[in-house]
Amino acid sequence: MSHDQSTPGPRNGSSASPTGGRGRKKERKRHRGLKITLGVLLVLLLAGGGTVYWMYSSLDGNIKGVEINKALDEKDRPEKLPTTGQNLLVLGSDSRAGAENKELGGGGSVGGARSDTAMVVHIPEGRTEAVAVSIPRDTLVTRPECSKADGSKMPSAERVMFNSVYSQVGPACVVKTVEKMSGVRIDHYLEINFAGFKDLVDAIGGVTVEVEEPIRDKASGLDLAAGSHKLNGTESLAYVRTRYGIGDGSDLGRIGLQQQFLLALLTEIKSQDLLGSPTTAYRIANSATKSLTTDEELASLTSLSEFAQSMNGVDPGSMETIMLPVAYDKQDPNRVVASEPQAGELWKAIRQDGTIPESAKKSPATGG
Repeated sequence: MSHDQSTPGPRNGSSASPTGGRGRKKERKRHRGLKITLGVLLVLLLAGGGTVYWMYSSLDGNIKGVEINKALDEKDRPEKLPTTGQNLLVLGSDSRAGAENKELGGGGSVGGARSDTAMVVHIPEGRTEAVAVSIPRDTLVTRPECSKADGSKMPSAERVMFNSVYSQVGPACVVKTVEKMSGVRIDHYLEINFAGFKDLVDAIGGVTVEVEEPIRDKASGLDLAAGSHKLNGTESLAYVRTRYGIGDGSDLGRIGLQQQFLLALLTEIKSQDLLGSPTTAYRIANSATKSLTTDEELASLTSLSEFAQSMNGVDPGSMETIMLPVAYDKQDPNRVVASEPQAGELWKAIRQDGTIPESAKKSPATGG
């Protein structure tokens, strides 16, 4: 990622303006002083309690944590190599729990929850770029033996739809399933629900997307002409969930929209002047944390903030988005299976923090 750098002036001030040099030094000191002052103010306010401490406690209490590492047997997990960066499993949950989630999900008689969207986000060592691999929800996988929340065992099963693992056994089993199918060690788990997604988009003032072809989905009511559109929360949710208005009406067709929207959302959040607008910052943080479920290691505002700061150098514009290469299942054309050797090459590159070969980015099944 390029950085704006000033051209160094001559040494010993041979031809540089003394006044200009002092001015630049004062400017740098002023910026450093501003950052230090803001930091000290924040510490004092937190230490002194009051409104800011209440805000911190409120945000911290919003975050829900689930035990992932404790629920998995370490000896069954892929080895964590010292130079393999960070791997996050990001799920979009279509839970109908609560009136707002049910309304946004289209109502109906659907119970429980499924992983409507799933991405493995790989952040290489150095954390200046990232790659997001989408796993189609209709992919048939082998679900390993997993422990349910009540302690009972769910036996291993073959040819199980990927998005059913979440509803049948829970998030820890989804992590275990992804690790088994990829050989990639998942470091952290992040989940966001329907209502939280909508509120987050509304909190940042909407997200702008470029629509290449008209989208008309009677099921969701989404009707977008080709061109640029700024979507509110409800429209954004319909956009990432539409499947009947694009391609062949399958889950594969909408994955491209989901990936495009993810980059647009990250870019919009990064462009917000959060330091200059504490009210906006709190509104965004409140919406994000309310909708968020994480693994036990990230389930606090401090841990989540430290992790986010460590990834501050990642430019959303340089993030590569890939769909797991899949082929239509020979027994059921409405389902897909991982396509080999492409899928194996993709996961190997991520495991080794290497360059993903072009051949591993091509999927026989494209969704039209």
